[in-house]
Amino acid sequence: MSNKEGHKDPASASERDKSGQPHEHSASLAKLTESSNGSGTHAGARLRNYFLTGLIVVGPVGITLYVVWWFINLIDAWVKPLVPAIYNPDTYLHFPIPGIGLLFAIIGLTIIGALTANLFGRTLLSYGEMMVGRMPVVRNVYRALKQIFETVLSQSSNSFQQVGLIEYPRQGLYAIVFVSKQTKGEVSEIVADDTLVSVFLPTTPNPTSGYLLFVPKQDVVILDMSVEDAAKMVISAGLVEPEGQAKLQALAEERRSKRARGATPVHDREKLPETETS
Repeated sequence: MSNKEGHKDPASASERDKSGQPHEHSASLAKLTESSNGSGTHAGARLRNYFLTGLIVVGPVGITLYVVWWFINLIDAWVKPLVPAIYNPDTYLHFPIPGIGLLFAIIGLTIIGALTANLFGRTLLSYGEMMVGRMPVVRNVYRALKQIFETVLSQSSNSFQQVGLIEYPRQGLYAIVFVSKQTKGEVSEIVADDTLVSVFLPTTPNPTSGYLLFVPKQDVVILDMSVEDAAKMVISAGLVEPEGQAKLQALAEERRSKRARGATPVHDREKLPETETS
């Protein structure tokens, strides 16, 4: 009798399974476990997204402030020793004021620019350049630096105005270039092609280095993208795409179809620098 009481009847167990009470209980536990794991995963993903969002917001601001602070301290370290003590606020205060050296540097450069704008200043500058030109090593460094500064900072210099696409390094692959101007001089004469344009092909992620190419203007697809947007795209290796990315792809497809038919796209002829005729 006791054996019968201690022994579980398979039929009874099957009936309890059919009734659904133990099975429903285990199923509800499994569901609760899955929901708790899912909520934990979801919360972790949200925390990660919050962290990345904060990093994206704070990162550029922090790096920008650090660079500005480093630049101010660098100029202060150079200029402050040259400022007379009577004009230096640090002489009268018990704490240094950042930016005083930068302020004096801006004032000094403005005064020098105003002096060199008249005849007397230009005469002194020409004599100084004559003295530097007689120094064998210094004159090469001075001329190179002067040309770089005049090219980058001069208001009369023509910077990049247009962004284009060329097929590089082979057909079917496109690279972003900055169009500078129409090619002139010996290069245009030797090639015997008056439709050449000078373009700069930047490298990623450093757009300050690259290649100077002379390309026929019919082989350049001019984009509506600004120079700033193109620079961002080059620096980010394509991760930061301008709003006209879809249009860029459409232009590439149009260029491919026009090339297959042997025609030059109309927008190329309209936007590229006009060829000068003598």
